[in-house]
Amino acid sequence: MLWPVVKALLGHYRRYPTQLILVWLGLTLGVSLLSGVTAINHYALQSYQSGEKLFSTPLSYRIRPKRMAERVPQQVYVQLRRAGFSQCVPLDSYPMTTANGQELTLMGIDPTAMLPLDSQLTIKKANTLALMYPPYPVMVSADLAKRQKWQQGQDVALDNGAVIGPIMIDHQGQVKGTHAIADLSVVRALKHDSGLGVIACGDMTSHQLHNLQQQLPDDLVVVRTAKPELQRLTHAFHLNLTAMGMLSFLVGLFIFYQAMSLSMIQRQPLVGLLRQAGVSHIQLAQAISIELVGLILVSWLCGNVFGLMLANQLIPSVSQSLRDLYAANVGLSVHWDWGWSFYTLVMATVGAFLSCAWPLIRLLKSPPIRLTAKLSLIRFAGREFTIQAILALLLIIAAVFVNQLPTTQTQSFILIGLILLSVALLTPYIIWKTFDILSFRLPWVKARWFFADAAASMSFRGIATMAFIIAMAANIGVETMVGSFRITTDKWLDERLAADLYLYPSSDKAAVVSHWLEEQPEVSAVWWRWEKDVSSNKGTLQIVSTGNSPRERDALTVKLAVPHYWYFLHASRSVMISETLALKHHLRPGQFIDLPPPMGKHWLISGVYYDYGNPYGQIMVSQYHWLSAFAEQGRVALAVLTHDRQHDAAGLKSRLNERFLFDVERVHSNAYLHNQAMKMFDRTFLITDTLGNITMLIAVFGIFFATVAGEFSRKRHVALLRVLGVSAKELVCMGALQLLVFWAIAVAIAIPLGIWSSQLMMNVFIKDSFGWTMDVQMIPEKYLQTSLLSMLALLIAGALPVLRLVRRSPMTSFRDAV
Repeated sequence: MLWPVVKALLGHYRRYPTQLILVWLGLTLGVSLLSGVTAINHYALQSYQSGEKLFSTPLSYRIRPKRMAERVPQQVYVQLRRAGFSQCVPLDSYPMTTANGQELTLMGIDPTAMLPLDSQLTIKKANTLALMYPPYPVMVSADLAKRQKWQQGQDVALDNGAVIGPIMIDHQGQVKGTHAIADLSVVRALKHDSGLGVIACGDMTSHQLHNLQQQLPDDLVVVRTAKPELQRLTHAFHLNLTAMGMLSFLVGLFIFYQAMSLSMIQRQPLVGLLRQAGVSHIQLAQAISIELVGLILVSWLCGNVFGLMLANQLIPSVSQSLRDLYAANVGLSVHWDWGWSFYTLVMATVGAFLSCAWPLIRLLKSPPIRLTAKLSLIRFAGREFTIQAILALLLIIAAVFVNQLPTTQTQSFILIGLILLSVALLTPYIIWKTFDILSFRLPWVKARWFFADAAASMSFRGIATMAFIIAMAANIGVETMVGSFRITTDKWLDERLAADLYLYPSSDKAAVVSHWLEEQPEVSAVWWRWEKDVSSNKGTLQIVSTGNSPRERDALTVKLAVPHYWYFLHASRSVMISETLALKHHLRPGQFIDLPPPMGKHWLISGVYYDYGNPYGQIMVSQYHWLSAFAEQGRVALAVLTHDRQHDAAGLKSRLNERFLFDVERVHSNAYLHNQAMKMFDRTFLITDTLGNITMLIAVFGIFFATVAGEFSRKRHVALLRVLGVSAKELVCMGALQLLVFWAIAVAIAIPLGIWSSQLMMNVFIKDSFGWTMDVQMIPEKYLQTSLLSMLALLIAGALPVLRLVRRSPMTSFRDAV
């Protein structure tokens, strides 16, 4: 008895195939983004948990110089090997960019030194030994080679004119991400340097570690790698992705709910006949549950396929962002995994059954005589909207309660979610009630009919409007946050990068380089900047120096300061602190701060400055105070100002490299640093921006198909109006005007809601993640573009069924509709 009921219910989609597409589309697109984001997060977390490994070999310790600009002498490594530290290997790195713009990190290794670290590796299997011999190949991962379309044995040109290769593709999973492996000699030739970047060591006992520290010179230090901390450091990044994925899934569920609700409303006569024929409530519930399970499985499978495709499209940007921000090496290819796939199945099942709970209860509880009389197509709309409004008020009360809790990222995401949901649930009730009141109050008959018809159409447009408002508000919020961040960062870089060239010489050569620069005819000034990292009760602090010139003062973007702060900084025991440090420890100008030795206590805070390039605490002192405390023990940077930035900087940089053999990591132009910072920014927010656009696209698709399905369900109503004398032109204009009213209301609500959510995100997410604050910047051109796209989709959706009807005669349309 059950199978005939299932077949009878499924027969509805033969008559209304658009609804089947809408049901499948809503759930599939929602699952796609949820599974794509979950797959990326799952894959990244697996990479963190695997720890710092090179060729499957854990390298837990690093020997590096105390001064970051220095190098590890080759002789130190030789002495360690002679002392029996066979678990230590030399490493060096070289950041490079290919001619087509792909950024890579070339890792230099000693292949023979790597062999003893992996007991499972034999000489026959050690394909890295080929790196030692001419033509000195470069090993890259198979994923990277596939994305860049590199072939085995191919040479790769770099943007600086150099050529590396031939390429050796790794099919054994030894290399991942945007790392490439080569012999140390290749890296040294590119860097024009004979030293080492670091010496990496495997696991050691405490006794071995103590002996190792005794062997090292005073200017070298042993540090333990903290890759397990990546999961904590990147929590905000992954939380942001998860929030966007869940938001897209929610929008997809709204579309699914809209389609299933409309489907069950239109099947009311059929269900009434089945009930009168003796089919019980339980059998109907079972039949609809079978239909739901089938839809969930199909949508889940399709969503996993599309989600995996999306994850593999986004993972290169995610990998580069995590590398730039946290030095994490994440691969470039995501594979299917039961962990995240099962999670999306559970979410899809729970979401789908919750979405269908109320329409199913309403259908089963209605008396059969009412269902067969076709009296309930619009009957329950007002009651549903009233229930939604009550639920919205409860969510607003919950939001007020959450707002009283301590401000955290999780609390902010919950607050934004509650507000978005409450506004989306409340809006259909307000629109329906307003239209219903106007349909009885206006004197003009056509105007009353216009609003009465618009109120009736809310039965199928209400849920689509909710999904559209949520998606558009989220999209506006993301656009505002990303645009504000970009405008502020770009402006800050323009002010901060006042010099034309930035050099990072070793401290013993800085004076010679500075003297040479001052003698060059195109150089107008050379600024010195000393840096040193010190430990304190406020964590690691970076103490930097500054000169007293007016241009150095203008290059400092001050947030708050006491009067005459620049004079106090150079003429008294005074410091300026970065915004990150001020916010973290609640410090303000005019207060006093105690600094670790040898700086001493009781320093006046004369000002707080913006520092978007540093997520850690930074303290700025005059050059006199810095040299008095540290006596040239830290790192030094030279900023060079030329008379003509556009023409002098390039020639001066070339002569510097020839005169002092600087490698590419030690000399940068103003334009290079600005472009690199903005490229890193664009990569970091590309993922969020892309997910926001896809979410908006899902909502536009949903409202398009929901409007088409709803308008086709009103064919009888439209045909009756034509028979009564309403012209085709009037029908088209009235339908378009109704859709424009819905669109205008949704836009008027979504734009301020999105701007508010972006303000909250910037005050909490960016502040907690990076320690920065910034003002909200309006992006009207982006708002206009998003609004026009949604309006176009609405108008096309509303025009299709009406145009199809007006091409036929009124009597033919009325006869077919009946």
